[in-house]
Amino acid sequence: MSLTRDKITQGTVAPRRDVPTSITRPEYVGRATAAEWQGGDVHDSETIERIRISAKIAAGALAEVGRNVRPGITTDELDRIGHEYVLDHGAYPSTLGYPGAAGRPPFPKALCTSVNEVICHGIPDSTVIEDGDIVKVDITAYKNNVHGDNCGSFIAGEGSPEARQLVEVTHEAMMRGIKAARIGREVNVIGRVIEKYATRFGYESVRNYTGHGVGPAFHTGLIIPHYDAAPMHDDVIEAGMVFTVEPMLCMGSEASHEWDDGWTVVTDDGSWVAQFEHTILITEDGAEVLTLP
Repeated sequence: MSLTRDKITQGTVAPRRDVPTSITRPEYVGRATAAEWQGGDVHDSETIERIRISAKIAAGALAEVGRNVRPGITTDELDRIGHEYVLDHGAYPSTLGYPGAAGRPPFPKALCTSVNEVICHGIPDSTVIEDGDIVKVDITAYKNNVHGDNCGSFIAGEGSPEARQLVEVTHEAMMRGIKAARIGREVNVIGRVIEKYATRFGYESVRNYTGHGVGPAFHTGLIIPHYDAAPMHDDVIEAGMVFTVEPMLCMGSEASHEWDDGWTVVTDDGSWVAQFEHTILITEDGAEVLTLP
C-alpha cells in the first residue's frame, strides 16, 4: 500500500450539535474573541486537580473516537462520537464555538479531524475515511472551569509502511519532548529535542502551530515550539506549569496554507502529516502526562 489517495477536499458540514444548558460553557462561546488570560501558567494544587479531571475526560474521548477510525466512516460521525462522549461525562467540547481569527466563523464542531495532508484544525464533515488514511483527532474537554487537551493519529486499516513509520516517529518525538520538559530549562529545549529526532527520518516539524499553556484558559499565551527556536521562546519551566506538547511532523515540507473555511491547514506540497498531543504537568520529578484515559 502506498500514499496514493487523492488530496483531501472540503466536504459538507452538518449543523452544529446541541449541548444541554446544564453543561457550563467556556467564556468565549458566543463571543467574537476569547478573553485574554492573565493568570499565568503556574497553577495551585486545587486548579491542577480540576485540570486532571478534564484531561482524563479528553483522553477517554480521544480513545473512544480512535477506536472508531476505520474505512467507510465519515469525519462527522467521528465528531458525533466524541461530542456525545464529552457530554456524557458532564463536560463541554472546548472547540465547539471557539472564536475564529480576524472575524472568521467560530469552529463548528466538538473536535478536529485532520486527514493525511491536513496539518491541523480540520472540520469534521461528510468526508469518508479510506483505507490507509492517517486521521488526526484533536479533542479538548472543559469541566469545572478548566480544559484538558489532547490529540492522536490513527490509521484506518493497516496503512502503508510509510504512514506507520510517520505515526510512530511522531509519537516518539512527542514523548522525547515531554521527557525534556524539566524545571529550570527554557521551553525551547522541547522543540530542539523534537526537531532533532524528526530530522533523523527526513521529516520536518511544523513551525506555525505550537503547543500552549492550558488550564482555566484554552490557550494561555505560553508558546511551546516544536522546533529549535532558541533564543526565542525562552520561558523558564517551573513546577506547577501545565501546557501541551503537540508536534506535527510532515513527510515533506512543512510549508502550509489555510483553506477559505478559516480553519483547515494543509501542506503546500500535499505531503502527509501526523500529530500527537498530551497535556502535561511539570513536577519536581519531571513532566507528568495528564491526558491518560
